Amino acid sequence: MRDATPHAKACCSPSRGGDTVSVELASTPQTGSTEGMVPLPGGSFLMGTEDAEGFPADGEGPIRQVTLAPFWIDAYAVTNRRFARFVDDTGHVTEAERFGWSYVFAGFLPAALRRGASRPDQTPWWCGVPGAYWRAPEGPGSGLDGRADHPVVHVSWNDAVAYCRWAGTRLPTEAEWEYAARGGLEQRRYPWGDELTPGDEHRCNIWQGRFPTKNTADDGYPATAPVNAFEPNGFGLYNVAGNVWEWCADWWGTEHTATPRTGPTGPATGTAKVIRGGSYLCHHSYCNRYRVAARSSNTPDSTTGNLGFRCARDA
Repeated sequence: MRDATPHAKACCSPSRGGDTVSVELASTPQTGSTEGMVPLPGGSFLMGTEDAEGFPADGEGPIRQVTLAPFWIDAYAVTNRRFARFVDDTGHVTEAERFGWSYVFAGFLPAALRRGASRPDQTPWWCGVPGAYWRAPEGPGSGLDGRADHPVVHVSWNDAVAYCRWAGTRLPTEAEWEYAARGGLEQRRYPWGDELTPGDEHRCNIWQGRFPTKNTADDGYPATAPVNAFEPNGFGLYNVAGNVWEWCADWWGTEHTATPRTGPTGPATGTAKVIRGGSYLCHHSYCNRYRVAARSSNTPDSTTGNLGFRCARDA
């Protein structure tokens, strides 16, 4: 197994580094609806992995039996179109807007913006771009033309929770997310099996080529893909590997036991929230966190161009 490193986690989704800002959560919820959601029966499954491809320091193991109650979960990540309805209805201002900047992958920026942007020392492919937020994913001058059905990005955990309150839903627990992402397969590496590209067919939107300098985009997408791209898993969920990282409800922790658990919700407190699924920037040589048991984290106020979410609700 491989060791996790701080810069490997940062490549996934860089943090704001402890800054804080006040966010008002939406207080006018819709009537909860299950439109676009998939009902899952719950039950017991084997969570975690001891895969040689994994990162032990990330707390991917040990493998443990987890039992869940029935629940619903979105078939797709929340799109720009759906998030726009929320913002139009509530007037919600995202944390990226309140901070006045967000992280954008350097390869998407014109030279002038790249030169002037602040960059994390260990991950210089990320740029803090003034004016980058969900409606302007690459900063000033960018927009959402042709991306209404792409996942919304530059949303913090707090923004995602605000959306869920409005929608009458909630974020999935990490255990629910992994159960749903596995699609009924037991201890497979990916939502469709153990081979990344069976029959040379791309099944997810991740980085191809040499990270971070050359992305051949052989899967068809150099950045986000529509939320219904590629085939769904066995439960009917789309893009649970790659495309965008997805916020979960749980605080981050790496200490797990092999003892069977029922409905785990993670540590009681923490400083970072779990994110799952990997993104279009994940590559086998560096991040390799598009595996179904892989995990990472970020602070609840952090926003990046590869970080989104999907919703769940009790059955």
